[in-house]
Amino acid sequence: MSIKVSNITKIYGEQRALNNVSFEVNTSEVVGFLGPNGAGKSTMMKILTCFIPQTSGQASVCGYDVAEESLEVRKNVGYLPEHNPLYLDMYVKEYLEFIAGLHNLKNTKQRISEMIEITGLQVEQKKKIGALSKGYRQRVGLAQAMIHDPKVLILDEPTTGLDPNQLAEIRNLIIEVGKQKTVLLSTHIMQEVEAVCNRVIIINNGQIVANDKTSVLQNSQNLNKQFITVEFDKATSYSELKNIEGVFDAKNIKGNIWQIEAHTEKDIRGDIFQFAVNNGMAVLTLQKEEQRLEDVFKQLTK
Repeated sequence: MSIKVSNITKIYGEQRALNNVSFEVNTSEVVGFLGPNGAGKSTMMKILTCFIPQTSGQASVCGYDVAEESLEVRKNVGYLPEHNPLYLDMYVKEYLEFIAGLHNLKNTKQRISEMIEITGLQVEQKKKIGALSKGYRQRVGLAQAMIHDPKVLILDEPTTGLDPNQLAEIRNLIIEVGKQKTVLLSTHIMQEVEAVCNRVIIINNGQIVANDKTSVLQNSQNLNKQFITVEFDKATSYSELKNIEGVFDAKNIKGNIWQIEAHTEKDIRGDIFQFAVNNGMAVLTLQKEEQRLEDVFKQLTK
């Protein structure tokens, strides 16, 4: 067990940021840690990385207690905070040499070269960090988090400020890293979670409201509800579509394109097709929309 959290509570003055939170993260698992702003995500990550103490409860990383064995925890954790703290007057390689020194690495030059290649910093490695774009600063932050080869990576909004190409590269990097390490990833980008995470933990108002595999969560809400987009070659009406068995609502999107909402476990695409045949129409497109993780997130945290 790489991360174990048991009944963690954190109180700031009169505010209860975390309320009796418990979860576990297994070795070689990439877990998305989601929640709206102010839900307690960053507070939990700061506790796991020994930046702040919990008010009550216990947490351990790689078997080491975060309160009693903080130095051992830090040896095994790579951390990228939400607000990436960097020394802007340092050059990229100079900064990584500094971080390597903090970890007492023996193979410093080799490890720095590996991190520069892995995070795609080759072109920018001789620049000052202050001269880098936001995306490349994030890459430097990822490089410092991984330079000591930690068993656990805790990443708070790691893809903030990245362009689409950089985003794809960092996603692939996280997937590759997740094959050998444990990754706890916080983000507001649901497509990112769907792409890289095996499991999702959703926190709201300091409490866990969901903890399951991504695919299970996507199918856990409204199992008897389906949304189907259909385009006919001729005009039809709301009242006619409502007569199809199982149809709860229908919305005209544009022209002869309709979004149909059905409340039934039966797949009604066949009924829609038959409706078109019976009314002398052709179906140009017919698509059943899968429930997105974003929809589940909204239902659980609204």
